[in-house]
Amino acid sequence: MVMTHSSRTHTSGTHASGTDTTNTHTINTQATSAQTTGTGTAHTNTAHLKSTHPRGTHAGPVTLSKEGLPGWLNPVVHAAETVEPPQLSSFLPPENGTGRQSAVLILFGEGEHGPELLLMERASSLRSHAGQPAFPGGALDPEDGDPTADGPLRAALREAEEETGLDPAGVQLFGVLPKLYIPVSSFVVTPVLGWWRQPSPVGVVDPNETARVFTVPVVDLTDPANRATAIHPSGHRGPAFLVESALVWGFTAGIIDRLLHYAGWERPWDGDKHVPLDWRS
Repeated sequence: MVMTHSSRTHTSGTHASGTDTTNTHTINTQATSAQTTGTGTAHTNTAHLKSTHPRGTHAGPVTLSKEGLPGWLNPVVHAAETVEPPQLSSFLPPENGTGRQSAVLILFGEGEHGPELLLMERASSLRSHAGQPAFPGGALDPEDGDPTADGPLRAALREAEEETGLDPAGVQLFGVLPKLYIPVSSFVVTPVLGWWRQPSPVGVVDPNETARVFTVPVVDLTDPANRATAIHPSGHRGPAFLVESALVWGFTAGIIDRLLHYAGWERPWDGDKHVPLDWRS
């Protein structure tokens, strides 16, 4: 799936009772007027990149900070501080503590079209979630540290660096969402929120893991024309987004859907608009 900014042929989503009156113009206005510490946007580089920060460089403390964030991120900060696990997903970590600890980086930047999110497309050769658009992330390594402390923060930065080549020094982590669960792969996932304070070039580092790295403007994610309900042959239904010539569905779309909702950015959309998936999905 090769994505272009102009594509709006796919849509996805499930919470048709969408809710807020905040529109894309408001988001753009807030982004333009907010003070930021970074300048410009990261220009996605489709060439393969070598990471300038080898593994293990995040051994020091990794902390969360809300200082200096742009004003348009305030609703996201509030959502992260107030949302309860069942409000994000019905799939929560097993009470017996099983599952593989992992983390994803939900990285907000500011591009020429206003606020945007960094996504990647997983390589089609991977055993799990092959070919799916996703947040950068993966399983915690021993060197990441305590899964109940800053281990997920370090893992989110490390995995994002390994998969997209971004410079972690330009990322300000400002929040963590409740841990969620992906039953098909038994991952217990900590979603880590970041602000791309100093954007750096990104692109495919290892084609065996990543097929493509791209950003999606928030205004495209909130556009009702780009939203629909993805229906799996198993009967599962969930939110989806058709943006950048990609169908974003599953775990990633679910988090985006709930973030838009609880940040007050969601616009009413047609939940009866369906996108069928196949058994390989």
